Amino acid sequence: MTGTVAEVMAELAALEDPKARAVNEKHGDDHGVNLGKLRALAKELKTRQDLAVELWATGDTAARLLAMLICRPRAFGRDELDGMLRESRTPKVHDWLVNYVVKKNPHAEELRVAWFADPDPVVASAGWALTTERVAKKPEGLDLAGLLDVIEARMRDAPERLQWAMNHCLAQIGIEHPGYRARALDIGERLEVLKDYPTPPNCTSPFAPVWITEMVRRKSANAEARPSTV
Repeated sequence: MTGTVAEVMAELAALEDPKARAVNEKHGDDHGVNLGKLRALAKELKTRQDLAVELWATGDTAARLLAMLICRPRAFGRDELDGMLRESRTPKVHDWLVNYVVKKNPHAEELRVAWFADPDPVVASAGWALTTERVAKKPEGLDLAGLLDVIEARMRDAPERLQWAMNHCLAQIGIEHPGYRARALDIGERLEVLKDYPTPPNCTSPFAPVWITEMVRRKSANAEARPSTV
């Protein structure tokens, strides 16, 4: 396969699975391509920024997911990424764009700040996702107490995707920053967001107090299991 848009779209059509589509549609994603097969196709195509841009332009969800696997994340401009995010109305495309592309782009911090304050809750959820990344990896300069204030005031009544992003940030603050852990746990207990979310066996509940407690326990167990270097 030479990798023209027409060839790739034909290949994606051939990979379409009605059962996969039915499962994906329950989560708001309108495509029926197995993600393992999508990744195999991306591996075959390798990095192709030109093709990625053309695939994104089709508006097709599977094509856009493939585009994010073969693109050069640093090649996109700030306004280009802003437009792409605002076009990303399905959860998987939105999630992959933020995690696979924006986080690796030099405009990530500028976009984080802009999206965080956006009135569109879906766009704002991307700002929260990028903020959660900083909470974990580069918290210097973040107002963690201020973030907890916003979460405490707004998370319970936030639209679903924004609520999930805020909840993740709450959990990450509690996990990574012991000085704020008690408050994060208290906010989670009082708001009860995702408290009754159905969680499969051997998976951690997204309810923040359970999530925080379990991840802190694991980090402590890993630290104790590590051999001493003294």
